[in-house]
Amino acid sequence: MAPDAGNAAGTVAEGSAALGPWIDGCLARFERAARQALPPVTREPSRLHDAMRYAVLDGGKRVRPLLVYAAGEVGSVSAAALDAMALAVEYVHAYSLVHDDMPCMDDDVLRRGKPTVHVAYDEATAMLAGDALQAEAFRVLAAAPLPAPACVALIHELAVAISTSGMCGGQAIDLAAVGHKLDLAQLERMHRMTTGALLRASIRMPAIAAGFAGAAGGMASALDGYADAIGLAFQVVDDILDVEATSDELGKTAGKDARQNKPTYVSAIGLEAARSWAEDLRRQAHASLDGIAGVAGIAGAATARLHQLADMIVLRRS
Repeated sequence: MAPDAGNAAGTVAEGSAALGPWIDGCLARFERAARQALPPVTREPSRLHDAMRYAVLDGGKRVRPLLVYAAGEVGSVSAAALDAMALAVEYVHAYSLVHDDMPCMDDDVLRRGKPTVHVAYDEATAMLAGDALQAEAFRVLAAAPLPAPACVALIHELAVAISTSGMCGGQAIDLAAVGHKLDLAQLERMHRMTTGALLRASIRMPAIAAGFAGAAGGMASALDGYADAIGLAFQVVDDILDVEATSDELGKTAGKDARQNKPTYVSAIGLEAARSWAEDLRRQAHASLDGIAGVAGIAGAATARLHQLADMIVLRRS
C-alpha cells in the first residue's frame, strides 16, 4: 500500500532550516503519545500488543502525523486533538504496511530498517496486528477531545480514505496491475487512492476539526489542492527512489517494483519525466497554499510548515 522509509528530516528547500527542530519536536511528541496510547505488552494478549508496538514505534518518516501537526497550525485545534488525529493516520499507515509486506501481498522482509512484522513474529500475528491497529485508529478518533459531531466527521473522513474508494481499493488495483501496463491516467488514479487518500485525510482532518471544511473563501479547496499535489508527488518520488536509492538508504528493499513487474511512474514515463512531474507537483502544492492568503484570520506564517513539508516530500533522498 503506501510507501514508507527513512529519516524524516530529509533534504529540504533553501530557507527552511527551521524545519529540522520542528520535526524533531513533532516526532518526540508523536512517539510519547503512541507509547502511551498503544496497548501495553503487560496486558494480554501480550504477543499481539508487542507486535502492534513493533509495527508503530521507533521508525518511519511520520509524514502523515507531520502533516496533521502542520495543518493544525492553520487553525486553532488543540494539541490533544491533533495527537489523536496523528495517531489515527499513523496507525492506519502502519497497518497497511504490515499487511502489504505479508507473503500474500508483496512478501517483503525489510521495513523501516528492521524485519517486517510477519518475519519478526509470524503471519497470523501480523494479520491480527494490522487489524487491531485499524480498530485502534477509530478508537482514538472517537475519544478525541472534540465535540461529538466533529469526532463523527473525522471518523467518516478516515473511513473514506481507507475504503474501497481509497487505500484498500487502490491496493486491489495495484495487485491486479502486476505484469500489466497502465497508462498514466490509470496509474495516477491508483496512487491517488493508495498513497494519496491517506495523505489527503491527514490534511483534511485538522481542517474539519478547525471548522474549515466547506468554509467560504476557498480555504477548503486550497488545502485539498495542496493535499492532492503532495499525495501524488510522494508516490512519484517514491518510484524514483526505488530506482535510485539503496535498501540501506530506504530502510526497505530497493528495486522491488521492477523485480515484481509493477507499473510505476518511472516505467510509464521515464526517470527524467518523473523528476520533472514531481517538481511540477511541488509547485502546485505551493500555489495552492498561496491561495489561502487573504482568508479571514489566516496569516501567511500559518502555512509555513506545510510549504516546508512539500519541499521535504519532493526533495527527500530516502
